[in-house]
Amino acid sequence: MEKKKINVKDFLIDNNTYVIFLILFIACALMSDTFLRPTNLINICLQQAGPILVALGMLFVILTGGIDLSVGAVTALSSSCAYVLMRDYGASLVVAFAVALLVGVLLGLLNGVLVAYGKMQGFVTTLATLSIGNGAALIVSQGAPVRCSDVAGVSAMASKDYGYPIVIGCIVIVIIMALVQKYTAYGRLVIACGSNSTAVQLAGINVKKYICSCYVVSGLLASIAGMFIASRTQTASSTLGKGGELDAIAACVIGGASLAGGKGNVVKAVIGALIMALISNIMNLKGVPAYPQEIVKGCIIIAAVLLQISTDRTESAV
Repeated sequence: MEKKKINVKDFLIDNNTYVIFLILFIACALMSDTFLRPTNLINICLQQAGPILVALGMLFVILTGGIDLSVGAVTALSSSCAYVLMRDYGASLVVAFAVALLVGVLLGLLNGVLVAYGKMQGFVTTLATLSIGNGAALIVSQGAPVRCSDVAGVSAMASKDYGYPIVIGCIVIVIIMALVQKYTAYGRLVIACGSNSTAVQLAGINVKKYICSCYVVSGLLASIAGMFIASRTQTASSTLGKGGELDAIAACVIGGASLAGGKGNVVKAVIGALIMALISNIMNLKGVPAYPQEIVKGCIIIAAVLLQISTDRTESAV
């Protein structure tokens, strides 16, 4: 029986996201003595528990060929609503969390209905809801941070004593989303809607329903992310998720997702988010100012897109 020869080139093309992550991780470890310290690695995990969920929601929208620019506003609005309820009305963490999820689902549903059934462009629709969400978050929070350190369970969400619940929660959600994408009809049909929506529609499948549901998923995950991010400081604000949509898109693109739709992977999107985190972390450890960091992020996105184009050409040539 002949053994299959491993084609190194094909392997690198298929797994370029993992290879980049591994190389970057080693480089960070060599560049800084404090990088591999448990406190630093745990800090990275805590910081990324929220952004990873935003990236996963964005991925499902991108798989349909859409885009969701409102995730940052959803993050801010949902957490602000929850924290105001806890601070001013004595709501429990469970009730506040449920309200945050409801806010995310409603905004996601609004996006989905307008895009799928109203036939509006995703970019324009979510740009509008981005503005609406930001304005609503400012009104709810009255333009000031909302602190809830005395509410039972809030500080525990990011606490070492309880095993870092937000990190565990993030891992569980990632596993669920990966399983949904790979092993369910829903996951396959979402990809199919982005690849060839006409063929899917001719097969008698309601494409609009699947597109709408992806925006709902994005809103839901963004609201969970808002609660996770706010838990680290027990504070919510109208600026909590600012720029989160750009980081989420970058994570998906670095993970190999195609903005044209029909191509993307949950695990690779997570790795893409971690790559962004490693870059930010090592720049902070090396004392790089905040403004140049934005330039580096932009260059990384360009490099990731160029790598994706190169990979697509290589695959089509095979």
